[in-house]
Amino acid sequence: MEFIKAKTILTKVKYGANWYGIDYNMNLYKGCTHGCIYCDSRSNCYHIDNFDIVRGKENALYILEKELSKKSREIIGIGAMSDTYNPLEQQYEQTRKALELIEKYGFGVSIDTKSDLILRDIDLLKKINLNNNVIIKFTITTPNDELSKIIEPNVCVSSRRLKAIKILNDNGIFAGIMMNPVLPFITDNEKDIKELVRLASENGAKFIHTYMGMTLRENQRDYYYEKLDENFKELKEKYMKYYGDGYDCIVPNYKKLYKIFTEECDRYGILYNMEDIIKAYKKMKINNKQISFFWKWKSN
Repeated sequence: MEFIKAKTILTKVKYGANWYGIDYNMNLYKGCTHGCIYCDSRSNCYHIDNFDIVRGKENALYILEKELSKKSREIIGIGAMSDTYNPLEQQYEQTRKALELIEKYGFGVSIDTKSDLILRDIDLLKKINLNNNVIIKFTITTPNDELSKIIEPNVCVSSRRLKAIKILNDNGIFAGIMMNPVLPFITDNEKDIKELVRLASENGAKFIHTYMGMTLRENQRDYYYEKLDENFKELKEKYMKYYGDGYDCIVPNYKKLYKIFTEECDRYGILYNMEDIIKAYKKMKINNKQISFFWKWKSN
């Protein structure tokens, strides 16, 4: 793996209170091999050349420990720009070693991923969860494994991600789904949304968050349209006619689908409002501390 220079690993965020309650962003890798046809990180504004090649960051763990030792013990968002559980992580274990440091210094984590490789690190996530907050968000865009192979070709299919959610929740880790993006004219249908909510419930997902659309800009749009031509004939023209050069591409039947989505979530007792999701996973810290104190008291 190629390594690139990095001055910092943690970046303070301003929007965190409204986005899973995170306080810092951390990306240990640059680039991604998942091949998702819709990925916003391909956009020119992020300045990631050769996006499909994963690179590590030189002295990342050394820099991270220095930063952790000087900052307040808050929530670190991991994987926003590059899935931290890419195939190279299995060999290099940068994420696992970073989690060891995060646990050592008492921080919490909010991890975005599409990979069930995260299950390797359940032991560390459970330790972090005892003293701070942990939330795991799996991106799942379709309940259909065959479709997921087309739109997310190089990562485990949706059913494996759902199984990972069940295992995490069975181990006391607050895990759920980011149903983003919802691809106009591809995944924006009542049948798939109902089925995904049902499967989420079946596998113990605590939440599903969505905004019923996708974003398109700069060269990301070009890449997406190229993949539409390969896999969904005539859809590119439909997008161009409906959205033009727009950035926010909300699904045409937004109001109807969002109503169906929220009704299904309510039926199964799944959270979907961001404020409720944040309150729920941060409340778990109090419960975990009480359990930990009880067992320490009992053992004495």
